[in-house]
Amino acid sequence: MALPNKPLGELPAVVDPEIEEREVDILFIGGGMANCGAAIEVKKWAPNAKILLVDKAAMERSGAVAQGLSAINTYLGENKIEDYVRMVRNDLMGIVREDLIYDVGRHVDDSVHLFEEWGLPVWKQAGDEDKPLAEGGKPVRSGKWQIMINGESYKPIVAEAAKAALGMDNIMERVFIVKILLDANKPNTIAGAVGFSTRENKVYVIKCKTMLVACGGAVNVFRPRSTGEGMGRAWYPVWNAGSTHTMAMQVGAELTMMENRFVPARFKDGYGPVGAWFLLFKCKAVNALGEDYMVRNKDMLKQYEPYGSAPVTPTCLRNHLMLHEIKSGRGPIYMNTVDGMAKLFEGKDKKEKRHLEAEAWEDFLDMTVGQAGLWAGMSIAPEETNSELMPTEPYLLGSHSGCSGIWVSGPEDIGPSEWSWGYNRMTTVNGLFTAGDGVGASGHKFSSGSHAEGRIAAKSMAKYIRDNADFAPSLKSSAKELADEIYAPVKLFHEFKDLSTALDINPNYIKPKGLLMRLVKITDEYGGGCSTNYITSGKLLDRAMELLEMLREDSQKMAAGDLHELMRAWENYHRIWTVEAHLRHIMFREESRYPGFYYRSDFDLIDDENWKCFVNSKYDPETGKWDVFKKEYKQIIPA
Repeated sequence: MALPNKPLGELPAVVDPEIEEREVDILFIGGGMANCGAAIEVKKWAPNAKILLVDKAAMERSGAVAQGLSAINTYLGENKIEDYVRMVRNDLMGIVREDLIYDVGRHVDDSVHLFEEWGLPVWKQAGDEDKPLAEGGKPVRSGKWQIMINGESYKPIVAEAAKAALGMDNIMERVFIVKILLDANKPNTIAGAVGFSTRENKVYVIKCKTMLVACGGAVNVFRPRSTGEGMGRAWYPVWNAGSTHTMAMQVGAELTMMENRFVPARFKDGYGPVGAWFLLFKCKAVNALGEDYMVRNKDMLKQYEPYGSAPVTPTCLRNHLMLHEIKSGRGPIYMNTVDGMAKLFEGKDKKEKRHLEAEAWEDFLDMTVGQAGLWAGMSIAPEETNSELMPTEPYLLGSHSGCSGIWVSGPEDIGPSEWSWGYNRMTTVNGLFTAGDGVGASGHKFSSGSHAEGRIAAKSMAKYIRDNADFAPSLKSSAKELADEIYAPVKLFHEFKDLSTALDINPNYIKPKGLLMRLVKITDEYGGGCSTNYITSGKLLDRAMELLEMLREDSQKMAAGDLHELMRAWENYHRIWTVEAHLRHIMFREESRYPGFYYRSDFDLIDDENWKCFVNSKYDPETGKWDVFKKEYKQIIPA
């Protein structure tokens, strides 16, 4: 059992930590929705396997669903799987892995039915309040694919089921896995992983036959709009540091669509969600003149056909029109909650109005409590005062309205044979699987789809260990060598800490916070961050890569005096790798595929003739060389 944080501060890190070695059949890295799904599925197919799940946090409140949700954004119900694929394809500007999306679509409802069975409250239509979804109960939909829930305890409910399925003896919490290890004898094959406790001075070296890495996407890879003391206020969970992408690419896994990023439009400063306000409460976003800028600027979408004329305008293009309004002097942008609430109140008595007001606030209380606090602190009542909207800083992820991630093998029964070269959801590295934010070119899974995808991966992993029953993993480095590498920032700190009167200021090292400030300054100013209105260019990206290389050199001088700083140091290592992959992909794709998410000012339009393709990359761990290349897009579901 990991020790709690010391009441008077973080636990100091020592030079020589304890080392614990373990060996299992299946290793799950991460405790979010994907690995919770894997946990409840794996025992069905591998009942006798030795399994271990390792979570950097505590499963009840880890991952993107940590704070809760007010809606499940992917539930097909009466909708067709083919229409789900079409929706995702259009929102992501025409380039997705339709086989993977279809596969999620045909399984996702089963996970949602489990959530309700485990106790998640799902809003139902009148007359169906007591009828489960699995028995035909009709949910309250906020959109075609979304259903409303009382979701403050969404993650604890799902985590409880995962823990019960695996057993707490097979779960380690507060352990940060930071490096995947290849086998010493079998090329391009997983053999284990190494990490450290954030509560004890202990390093874990774990051998395994197969692993599922699902540690979310990446935040704080660009400078947040909230700076200084508010830097921890972001839309995406700040503990997601690109670990999934980095650990996979470092062992040679092929990446895909890493040029894509997600820039959600959210309530300004609080980052509160807008989906329910648009879809359930039927509010509209307006410019400072009160105009619906989507109507005002509809002709701007014609240059982005066929995507601009779709029944639902892609997320990035909605951002594009919002940014145009701001640059044209018609900002700020507001959510017109006053008119929206007034229409909702029409014909309602006092009790019904109070119920609607409660639902409006609950949207935040279920998932972004800070936004409710901000409104209260600014004396905002949504029925009386409109609130500002603003696009956030960019995030890298693969399960929301983004599709950056890892190239994986798909199901055998859908799509071209070259997309199903191995086990479903296995990367190009033998034995290494991913799900959720880790899977590239397959967005709009959200929480329920990530859970379902974890279940898909777990079933495949069970088959993998049966097919490779004789495989005995062997590591290239000793446990002591690995521990020394993990604790290098600690050793550096202890070597030089007494040469300065201030621990944070030293000519021989840099602390993790200072290095992170440098990283996000580079990406923001040169890589298309919010300070440049998401604009970059080939020359700006060249300069970003020069600065990033210097930063990488200096990152070897990061020092950590306690376990929290050691965690921050390793998060920075992961962010640097993820940023490099992102920038390399943007440099390679000579078009602006996602206007509103980023713009190449030197290639400012979509070029379907030359660039309707996947952009993939591969880092070679033997040579240290990168290869970025096109991969053919193939449409499976007709328009």
